[in-house]
Amino acid sequence: MAHDFKNFPELTNNQMQIYYFDSPHRQITEDFVAKVVDVHDGDTIKVRWRERDFDFPVRLAHIAAPELKEHGGLRSKKWLEGMIMGKEVDIKIDPDNRVGKWGRIIGEIIFMGIDVNNMSLDLRYSIPFEDGK
Repeated sequence: MAHDFKNFPELTNNQMQIYYFDSPHRQITEDFVAKVVDVHDGDTIKVRWRERDFDFPVRLAHIAAPELKEHGGLRSKKWLEGMIMGKEVDIKIDPDNRVGKWGRIIGEIIFMGIDVNNMSLDLRYSIPFEDGK
């Protein structure tokens, strides 16, 4: 059975053993720098990376923001947009927990030396979330 790289471009660590050489694009296994091109909500962004010819989502590690229709959801999204939209950010990857259950890269977002994930928690735009290993 072939992997659906169009809908699920990121391979989990287990899938890497099977599909790595079939991947049409470079798999992300270490920290990288990318430009934020969209903020979906308070804990998911879309980035553009020079190593790929398509934009892709990144889930902010260790936090959970309210959904857009929930109380505080739009506020959380607007704060994150104001912080990093259109900016180059460092994305720190945990090699043991790179991809979440929805196939998104999981990372800590660093902008100008600021840990955006922790700032979101400190300002109460999100709550702690265990990313599930």
